[in-house]
Amino acid sequence: MIMSATVWTGESDLSVAADAALKTAARFWFIVFGASQLVFIAYVIAFYGGAAIRGDLQAWNRVIPSGYTPGHPMSNAAVAVHLFVAVAIMAAGPLQLIPQIRQRAPRFHHWNGRLYATSLFMISVTGLQMIWSRADASVAQYVGTGLHAVLIMSFAALTVRYAIARDLTAHRRWALRLFMVVNAGLFFRIGLLQWVFLYKGPVGFDPKTFAGPFLSVWSIADYVLPLVILEIYLHARDRGGVTSRFATAVVLMMLTIAMGLGISTAATLLWAPRIRAVNSGKPIANAEHYSSNNQEGTVR
Repeated sequence: MIMSATVWTGESDLSVAADAALKTAARFWFIVFGASQLVFIAYVIAFYGGAAIRGDLQAWNRVIPSGYTPGHPMSNAAVAVHLFVAVAIMAAGPLQLIPQIRQRAPRFHHWNGRLYATSLFMISVTGLQMIWSRADASVAQYVGTGLHAVLIMSFAALTVRYAIARDLTAHRRWALRLFMVVNAGLFFRIGLLQWVFLYKGPVGFDPKTFAGPFLSVWSIADYVLPLVILEIYLHARDRGGVTSRFATAVVLMMLTIAMGLGISTAATLLWAPRIRAVNSGKPIANAEHYSSNNQEGTVR
């Protein structure tokens, strides 16, 4: 009897420790990713907003091919809406996932969620218009962007549907899935920068045309892979055993560290030089151009 109690207590302690490890890893990921979003928001505002304020909209073309086209106000408006609604979405999204805000400010959570979902539909449509109106993107990028937009709009609709039905468990699961696909653009940049610096150059794609097998795969994997990782986490959290929860926590910690290094690399070697270049009127070097060419003109 005493031995059974001791074994039971030991297993219970391990289960508690596994839960704590998984929660800590998830919070660590959210903090690092939230910080990454703030850095990216600052870059978008400084680069695109700064150029707009100075009246130098041609500077957008240094990153987005045909981002600004004189005499095409509708196309230019679509790019502007896409970019600056994206900033609002990146700022609003994490707020929906913070439990303290949901509990203490439910009205804000509800209205922010409605605006968030509406904005996602808007940016998906404008992103599709931007990529499908161009002739230089690859078939894989057309398909990847189209699927991405469909997933965003579908997940947004399901998130709202379950919120209205008051099925909060399903609502929160779909909100997490939505959050992952919405932020594929940031995952794309982090992964691409890691790839470029791992191989010391643009292996698997042509930096001038921004086409190649690596980008064909990564243009889809940048939202599929995060979704797979999320499902592994949800399974470990809700139904996994002690070993599964500990293993998932370790993997999540490692991925978070890699993500933090990737965003630091992007900020230091890509975004900061771009901001300095556009402020001085200098051209953007090819080495700083790898992670964008077609990507900032998509739903991402």
